[in-house]
Amino acid sequence: MNKPVFAIKPLALLCLSSLSAPLFAQPISSLDSADTRFNPIIVTATLSAKTADETLASVTVIDEEQIRLQQPKDIIDLLKGQPGVDFSSNGGFGKTTSVYTRGAASDSTVLLVDGIRLQSATSGGASWQFLTPNLFERFEIVRGPRGGLYGADAAGGVIQGFLANSQAQRMNVSVGGGSFGSYQVNAGVSGQHNSTRYQLVANQFTTDGIEIKEGEGRRGYDNTSVLARLGQGFDSGADLSLLVMHTQGNTEFVGGNTDYRLQVLGLTASIPVTEHWLSRVQLSEARDENTSYQGTRSNFDTKTHKLRWENTLWMDAHEFILGADTLKDSVETSSYAGESRKNHAVFAQGLFDFNPLSLQTNLRVDDNQVYGDKVTGGLALGYAINPEHTLRGSYGTAFRAPTFNDLYWPGSGNLDLAPETSHTTEIGLRGQYPTFFWDVAVYEAQYKNLINWAPLPSGLWAPQNIDRARIRGIEFSLGAEVADWMLKAALTGTDPIDRADDTRLQRRTTKSVRFDADRSWGDWSVGGTLIAQGSRYNARRESDKMPGYGLVNLRSRWNFAPEWSATVTVDNLFDKDYVTTRGFGGWDYKNPGRSAFLTLSYSGL
Repeated sequence: MNKPVFAIKPLALLCLSSLSAPLFAQPISSLDSADTRFNPIIVTATLSAKTADETLASVTVIDEEQIRLQQPKDIIDLLKGQPGVDFSSNGGFGKTTSVYTRGAASDSTVLLVDGIRLQSATSGGASWQFLTPNLFERFEIVRGPRGGLYGADAAGGVIQGFLANSQAQRMNVSVGGGSFGSYQVNAGVSGQHNSTRYQLVANQFTTDGIEIKEGEGRRGYDNTSVLARLGQGFDSGADLSLLVMHTQGNTEFVGGNTDYRLQVLGLTASIPVTEHWLSRVQLSEARDENTSYQGTRSNFDTKTHKLRWENTLWMDAHEFILGADTLKDSVETSSYAGESRKNHAVFAQGLFDFNPLSLQTNLRVDDNQVYGDKVTGGLALGYAINPEHTLRGSYGTAFRAPTFNDLYWPGSGNLDLAPETSHTTEIGLRGQYPTFFWDVAVYEAQYKNLINWAPLPSGLWAPQNIDRARIRGIEFSLGAEVADWMLKAALTGTDPIDRADDTRLQRRTTKSVRFDADRSWGDWSVGGTLIAQGSRYNARRESDKMPGYGLVNLRSRWNFAPEWSATVTVDNLFDKDYVTTRGFGGWDYKNPGRSAFLTLSYSGL
């Protein structure tokens, strides 16, 4: 684990001089090699480029090859069944989706897109269902609290998606179609001229959808997305970059439809001040906007403007990150008067390497206009038992901020709400070998002042700080190459308990298994995914039990000519009916049955 400083600096400079991602200039996939397939480089866990065993955290990476092989239609297809990750959905294809990391509420998982937080300030959660998988080349999942690095809402974990970031002179075009009247078109071009980099990608997906409620007919979905990048390097080593991601479309639901728009803008400057000091400034804007038509028109439009200054310093084998950020959340909605709030924060992190012992510490202070000051932090210790095995332990704190709906909803908004708080203890062990790895972790998280809508003495419902929760879990993950097969496995056991009445938190399962297998030979590749999840309850009082389910997905790719390929995917092979959410009337939100999709792709100069 001990690295000389001359080995650390080139890697760090490569990873920190960003194009617009938070900590690197080139796509991380370009850093992955045969030596790092089972020990990938990760930046989300520590704000610094570290291999998985160096992060001292429970992490999962979904790389470009996995995304390309699986050809997912939405992000949940990739996240479903990953260690510690659960979800619920109001039907497939662009319908409301919640992601629960380690059993925490959906608004306790931070979603980052190239380092820029994307969420709805009104509901608190991210619009996972509208993200376009074809725009991304990588996802990093970090489980456990990261409040000391990312501030509010990082109690369950952080999921970061890295947008496509090619500097090669290349053109990509793909077209596809399949079940449920679905079709997709994708085109992109990228290149570099001298020290100027550019990339443009566009994607269109349209489907007639499925019948999400029995007897109500299909509910369609369309999505148009564009990604644009422009970067400029300078002889001094400085770098300036611009990122734009724009997604818009319409999704139909029972009783109406919604026009939506997601947008991320980022302007980033990286400056190597000295050989031992890299400074980085990022100015960003994130938008989550939707207008719904359900009898009447209603809109919820949120914007987040953020300025972040981050400094990385190296001293021998140790690394320090110091920084500050300021943000402003603004809301325009037809449900209450437009509001805004500001948050200012300072943060610091130390990464110490005393081989075979390593130590990581972080601390963050937030000053919010509405709910006041909050201090969060974390401590992690690692011990290299030998070159193959690393033992780790960590303790971290986090908080979840009240949403604008919690604070201002007409007739029930509660300006006296305090943030939820949590602390988590974790112990893990990782085995790292040339052709495989395994990782096991056990944890316990305690939550206080849970914000929950509950009845007042007047009979009205309002958000209140009333609940406590305790979530325990165990996670196991494995990756291996066996007889030319690439294998990945994940097993998760979670016990998410509401301490008020000792019942399970709603819509969370307690058991989850995922197994992926892929093999390539010559111009062919084949693979499949098995996902199995246990039962869950639609209500917190353990009523409305929804049974568990198992899904099998298959895939195959044929490179039938130079620079040309055809991919076939079959999802839910055995046409299983499964439910993760029920409506207020007790009816089930149906999910897609068996489906097939064919994609033809060209990638060349």
